Amino acid sequence: MAAPRMISCALVLATLTLSACSATASGPSGGSPTAGGMAGGPGAPSADGPSASAAPSVSALAPEAYKGELEPRHKAMAGALKSVVGAGSVKSLNSRLEKAGEELDGAATALAALSPPEQVRPQHDAYVSSLREFATGLSAAAGKVGSRDLCTSSAVLTDLDDQLKALDKAGEALQDAGDYPADVVTVKAKNKQSRRLGNGTFIRRGGLGGRSSLQIHNGDSRDAVVTLVRGKTKALSVYVRKKAKYKIQGVGDGSYKIYFTHGVDWDGKSRAFTRDCGFERFQETVKFKTTYTATRIRWHDWRITLHAISGGNAKTTGVDPEDFPS
Repeated sequence: MAAPRMISCALVLATLTLSACSATASGPSGGSPTAGGMAGGPGAPSADGPSASAAPSVSALAPEAYKGELEPRHKAMAGALKSVVGAGSVKSLNSRLEKAGEELDGAATALAALSPPEQVRPQHDAYVSSLREFATGLSAAAGKVGSRDLCTSSAVLTDLDDQLKALDKAGEALQDAGDYPADVVTVKAKNKQSRRLGNGTFIRRGGLGGRSSLQIHNGDSRDAVVTLVRGKTKALSVYVRKKAKYKIQGVGDGSYKIYFTHGVDWDGKSRAFTRDCGFERFQETVKFKTTYTATRIRWHDWRITLHAISGGNAKTTGVDPEDFPS
């Protein structure tokens, strides 16, 4: 009689189960050894049932861990928005808007990947959505600053008023739900304004006391501020309304460069128009000179127009806002 021996079964792939088996078989007298086992295949039973299962769900963050994720982003976003508000020039405003937009968009992307505590899931989602919308608004505002449609941080905030309020509301809702650091809005936008000074109002009054005069005709559709610079000194600046004229009396002797800015809504604090602004200067300097003789006194008077006219003989050139004598 043949002695019993171990026979390895082949690995068999069932529909959902990978199984292996081994069996001990006694070969019948005079016969060949046989293997015991069960071949896999569709519908083949499994002792333990199917082994496939759904992917494990991401566990929600504990409140303290969630706060830890919010805190550094809250600080960075609040700092970026504060930087925009503090921009002192058109050029710096443009670059700070771009950086703030990138900061908020990056924070929104990072927060969207988190699983917040279940009790604040609705507030979290609303906050992330508001961050994205405000980041998009900041990028659009940077484009408007580049085209000089917006010229100061206050004008930018006014332009973004709806998105600013939505973000403020969403941040406060998340913060109130569990003392989470999410309220990044610390400023309020002002209503859209169109502030103007009276025609002939001096913003800077120096360099007077001479005999000469300068007559200014502003035929543009926007108000203007004209500034006279003698050497490196800003001598005087005067406000001239659109479609109006003004004559400066008593200009002192000297050679002056004449700059002018057009725009809408004069902000006296920043000494700039907040919207639709432009910056130019006359290419040629203007010389005022008084001559005394034994019998007479002669002086130079000048007239300028701030708009193109037929037969005009004075050329102007654009000025970088950073170089404009505000």
